Amino acid sequence: MDTLALFPLGSVLLPGGDLPLHIFEPRYRRLIDDLANEVLPDRTFGVVGIRQGWEVGDDNVDSMYDVGCTAELGQVRQLPAGRFDVNATGGQRFRLLQIDSTSAPYLMARVEPLPDDPPPDDGPQRRARLVDAARAAHRRYHETGLRGGATEFAEDTDPADLAYRLADDSVLTVEDRQSLLAETDPLARLRSVRGLLLREAEFLRELRAVPAPLTEFAHETSTN
Repeated sequence: MDTLALFPLGSVLLPGGDLPLHIFEPRYRRLIDDLANEVLPDRTFGVVGIRQGWEVGDDNVDSMYDVGCTAELGQVRQLPAGRFDVNATGGQRFRLLQIDSTSAPYLMARVEPLPDDPPPDDGPQRRARLVDAARAAHRRYHETGLRGGATEFAEDTDPADLAYRLADDSVLTVEDRQSLLAETDPLARLRSVRGLLLREAEFLRELRAVPAPLTEFAHETSTN
């Protein structure tokens, strides 16, 4: 993983996460063509989040977070006028090193993998406690009844991935999701997602008392 085509988004893709996209902008239609026809290897591209306050169409390097996630293109459905509906799946984290805006119609970047830190020697017991605490926070979040039922994740889910799964089964801000993506300590990531879910659970409990339709608090789905 040295060079990737980039897809800046107003949301953050996490490893293992699902990414549905509606593609209509010409350069990203070209990107999907190149991925589907294997002009780009392995049908893989990089997704980077856009900082709050910037538009997705801006190519200002400062607007992008420096940690992103690879995505493998899955199903592609062609629509009228050259548009696409596609699905992709989150893969590995990477760190942006250099962005190239001239060699292709879409952005390219030189990147390096961002692996997790090695587990500490005293990790197993702490990890078990953090896994239980994070799962409990996830249940508490969904017990508010405002976000639907909680997904039950298998007991053998890798603790290094569990924080991502819990986050994807919840509604968190771009900044919150980016902080989880950038965290290279799996135990710290579990602590973080636990804290975020408890915070959101408290917010949702307070929201139940707000005399306004819940649709006023709905989030719109991002497109390119």
